[in-house]
Amino acid sequence: MCFDDVARPPAPPVQQEVGEQGDLVLRSADGTPFAAYHAGPAAGTARGLVILPDPRGLHSYYKDLARRFAEAGVHAVAIDYYGRTAGLGDRGEEFAFRPHVEQLQPAMVADDTAAAVAWLRQRGGVESLFTVGFCFGGSNSWAQSAAGHGLAGCIGFYGIPSRVSSLVPQLRAPLLMLAAGEDFTPVEEVQGFAEQVRAAGVAAEVKVFDGAPHSFFDRSFAEHREACDEAWRQMLSFMQRHSA
Repeated sequence: MCFDDVARPPAPPVQQEVGEQGDLVLRSADGTPFAAYHAGPAAGTARGLVILPDPRGLHSYYKDLARRFAEAGVHAVAIDYYGRTAGLGDRGEEFAFRPHVEQLQPAMVADDTAAAVAWLRQRGGVESLFTVGFCFGGSNSWAQSAAGHGLAGCIGFYGIPSRVSSLVPQLRAPLLMLAAGEDFTPVEEVQGFAEQVRAAGVAAEVKVFDGAPHSFFDRSFAEHREACDEAWRQMLSFMQRHSA
């Protein structure tokens, strides 16, 4: 598991009013309904983002994170992974997610992401689409670069490169890799993956947060506030540079 149940995402550096927000039910390519949550800035935006959670699925952390991105000027949709195996139920502390993780296939994640991307493209003014993910979702986010969604970029926190390395020849969208210096995945592995991606002709950026642990992007970690602020700057700058 990435974050504990009481973790909450830190605030972005620049905040604006959140407009439309709430729960959604989206439908994947195979007809499966799955849960999602959206939030957009009141002023509108040309940027959209699909949030790919850690293994718990659509936990309240990721609903809160969608609102945080809306405060930062990005229309965000956080998705759940488990519509096929767990229905539309709650993903709170009591949700036993591990049996569902074992049944989840990469193609399912790609199809569900495609549904969220399509929903965002239907919003007025949204032109540049990105993904962001955490832990299990970090690798899933990088993988969407190869899924044919027409994304402007893919961001991953704490991702495991070995889960994506076979997709390097199919990658198209630029990647941003946010690596915790004290994570269980060695920084050298992340940097090596970035070199493979660049060799394949796709832009890949790596930001290492020295001394930071896995799941540092949590406002309850006062000692990692500077890292959280820098992570926001990295993400927002990446989206600005790669927007249409």
